[in-house]
Amino acid sequence: MENILLTINIILAILLVILVLMQKSEGGALGIGVSQDNFMFSRSAGDFMTKATAIVATLFIICSICLTILSRSEIEPTISVIDKIEENVDEAPEIPENNK
Repeated sequence: MENILLTINIILAILLVILVLMQKSEGGALGIGVSQDNFMFSRSAGDFMTKATAIVATLFIICSICLTILSRSEIEPTISVIDKIEENVDEAPEIPENNK
């Protein structure tokens, strides 16, 4: 199951990169440099590439979360560092008092 999800995740990652690279560059970052003339005609929110990129990105995230959940079951529980320190303190030999 984990191998299948890992293969799907790799394929989705490659598809996501290809979809992002194929999209038309709008120019300017975060809408900076968009003129008023181009604003009315540059409605690319409904574009097929944008929707496909959003769908592939969502599937990639879901697949990554599923892989994380599956791999968590294989991790053995460990004791914390604080518990280890407390165990060592309990095992430490006592310092003898001076005989006067």
